[in-house]
Amino acid sequence: MLRATKVAEEAGVPGVAIVASGFMRQAKVTAKLMGMPDLAMAEYPGQIPLDSPDAFADKVWNKVLPAVVDQLSTPVPEAVAGPAEPGDRDIVFTGTLDQVQEHFDAREWSDGLPIVPPTRERVAEFLAWTDRDPAEVLGILPPEFREATLWSIAVNGVMAGCRPEYMPVLIAAVEAIADPEFRLVDAGATPGWEPLVVVSGEIVEALNFNTEVGSMRVGRRANSTIGRFLRLYMRNVAGFRPGSTDKGSIGLTFNVALGENEAAIRSIGWDPLRVDLGFARDDNVVMVQSALAVSMPVYIGGTDPEFMAGPLVRYMEGTTGPWSVTGLMFSRWHPLIQMCPAIAEGFARGGWGKARIQQHLHEQCRTSAGWMELCQLHATGQDLTLKGLVERGSAPAAYAASDDPQRMVPLLLRPEWTRIVVGGDPEKNQCRIYINNHEQGAPTAKRIRLPVDWRQRIKRGRPGG
Repeated sequence: MLRATKVAEEAGVPGVAIVASGFMRQAKVTAKLMGMPDLAMAEYPGQIPLDSPDAFADKVWNKVLPAVVDQLSTPVPEAVAGPAEPGDRDIVFTGTLDQVQEHFDAREWSDGLPIVPPTRERVAEFLAWTDRDPAEVLGILPPEFREATLWSIAVNGVMAGCRPEYMPVLIAAVEAIADPEFRLVDAGATPGWEPLVVVSGEIVEALNFNTEVGSMRVGRRANSTIGRFLRLYMRNVAGFRPGSTDKGSIGLTFNVALGENEAAIRSIGWDPLRVDLGFARDDNVVMVQSALAVSMPVYIGGTDPEFMAGPLVRYMEGTTGPWSVTGLMFSRWHPLIQMCPAIAEGFARGGWGKARIQQHLHEQCRTSAGWMELCQLHATGQDLTLKGLVERGSAPAAYAASDDPQRMVPLLLRPEWTRIVVGGDPEKNQCRIYINNHEQGAPTAKRIRLPVDWRQRIKRGRPGG
């Protein structure tokens, strides 16, 4: 609504954005960041999905409409410039470690955990691990529209507790979220998704990622701090702060990077994730996608691949649920399966590779059409029909095959959109399923550019633990 109103205003057509009460703070901050701090708004009091039709009509007629008329008849005040931000290389504070923590917390420059003070010396150590110019701009990041520079990446890498040699990975992760394909602009949406970082290539072992027992728990520095870094960067540079620019209603505690188990996947004979994504086997790659939900542990037994796939189907249905209707609305849906090596080996022995698993899930994962349609009614108050989605071209014709609300329809739009990454306890038979939020945080991958002397420097030295 804000963006549409801004377009209308810029075209010379007066506009008023209608905003529900719970979004007013976010709307005012967003309008300011879009360069239109006085953008006209009319408040809808309360939450539309919880209002009856009569209550909705009463509020529109007696609250919203008068506010729209008032906004259109009120002169726009002159804009007042806000305080200037510090420069990239300015020293913003000097004090003890405790004083630094308090200073950063008070300004919302921290994620609530202690940070490592980003001194110039520490930042220089990080920049020494790339051949690129510290002033290079990778993109302009909404909602606060700051430049994503290598210098700011180094600063936040220090703060997150990363090692300097992680710098090439950090750069690739920021390149991923700066890509328009990722849709960073939607990272403050109410579902409260988190960025999931997945790293594939020899760099995983070189930096001592945990790819086995407890791989998605904090405890290994590479996994923990690289995951923390990206969320911290989205806060400090992009500008996503809870309650204002970030409206995630109930957040998901999820900031651990996932490393692919290179040795295991080579032993099984499957292609690694980076090859699935179109990169060369010799490349090192970072993929970032949103993580909106995580399944219960999926235990799998047996020797017949179809029998083994049964729990994957059931848990995919349970984790994905009717929310997959948003995948139809935006024509994007990208579940990620983390599969322990023993399960992958079992599928491989039975003659199933990733493509066969993907196809099976695509064919078997189902939910009722009526439940899928009700999902949006509960979430947003929209009376959405699958037939309407088919008519507008965002859903395949099969979703409107009949009017029976009990008919079963697919949860997964395309087989290849479900990714499989091998990693986790090699002694156990477990998987986890991570669900992204349709086009918000769509999987975006970038090749990691290493300095020319990378291998020599790693061998000389620095343990990755």
